[in-house]
Amino acid sequence: MTAATTDLFTFGEEALLDLTATRTSPFFAYDLGVARERYRQLRAALPERVRLAYAVKSNPGLPLLETFSAEGAWFDCASAGEVSTVLAAGGTGSGMVVAGPAKSERDLQAALFAGARIQVDGIEDVARLHTLHTGERPLRVNVRVNPASGVSEGAAIISGGGPSAFGVDEEVVEEFVREATRFDPVQICGLQVFSASNELDAGRLLANHRTTLRIGQRLQELLGRELDLIDLGGGLGVRYAVEQPTLDVRALGAGLGRVLEENPWFTGELLLEPGRWLSAPTGVYCARVVRTKVSRGERFVMLEGGINHLLRPLMTGQSFPTLALRPGVGVLDGGTATTTLAGPLCTSLDRLGHGDLPVDLQPGDVVVFGRAGAYAFTQAMTHFLSHPAPEQVWMG
Repeated sequence: MTAATTDLFTFGEEALLDLTATRTSPFFAYDLGVARERYRQLRAALPERVRLAYAVKSNPGLPLLETFSAEGAWFDCASAGEVSTVLAAGGTGSGMVVAGPAKSERDLQAALFAGARIQVDGIEDVARLHTLHTGERPLRVNVRVNPASGVSEGAAIISGGGPSAFGVDEEVVEEFVREATRFDPVQICGLQVFSASNELDAGRLLANHRTTLRIGQRLQELLGRELDLIDLGGGLGVRYAVEQPTLDVRALGAGLGRVLEENPWFTGELLLEPGRWLSAPTGVYCARVVRTKVSRGERFVMLEGGINHLLRPLMTGQSFPTLALRPGVGVLDGGTATTTLAGPLCTSLDRLGHGDLPVDLQPGDVVVFGRAGAYAFTQAMTHFLSHPAPEQVWMG
């Protein structure tokens, strides 16, 4: 394995051989040392006024949350369940934001109990919080706003432009502010704007963040009070192939410093919500080959796990990086061919993407999926067809 390959697959060849020799396929394995290193690298690149809130939805594994909590991270939660898990991991409500386009009363109650900053998606959230809030002090919340223009986003699964189930459209922010003032003591004191999904270009992220600050300035003028928190969203991307670029987090941090200098009206804190950038490089998914076949000219490799463990390739059309390993031998690097990866489920939807894999793959060999620390195990159709859940192995 080359250094570039190891970067995509978290573990070196010897460690992968040890894992596949001692674990029952399929399984996930994660390196918590990588998580610590990633957090510290990003934290060091950012201005002091930029907070880091780990997006729990990317991987809510308790050992991972405990690792980030020990590093001083904030957390971005999207359900009562995530709030509960973060608290169990040592996180606190003062370092937590809670979002979601259709928050249940349970979600709101959990956020209020924790003392988290709630991101409201419409006047309905404000009205319900007005009823639920029993504290003596004002309840400070953020509002999510959908920019009318100026935010670049191309991921179909996110649909970053046009109509949205999320937030308040920028065109009606003034009306929203006017209505929200009727629900004192709920106070709009912050802003959240979706940034992007898996963006590898720091310049594109910064352009989106400037749009967010523009919206924030207008919101502050409408409110007549200073914003204390502007949530820039996530979107920090990771490469899924050797030929893809790596996001320059130093350039991102320097650019955010300039954004703050360009906006002296804002004296509060910025918040980034990295999820994938922190968690994806921590994990791999390993599944044994059951059989191979060629059907009408297309080469298939059938694995012990499928979209019940890895749903992302079917949803996004983007494959995880893959390599093949022969237990007791090592990484197979002979002649390769484009291969369709399929799982054990009785549906033609059970496809895990494509990979350039050795032509001499045999039953018992293991396909290793890299970058599987994010949007993998907990995003998948785990209960479909009642196959056993894969083991999750936490190391470091």
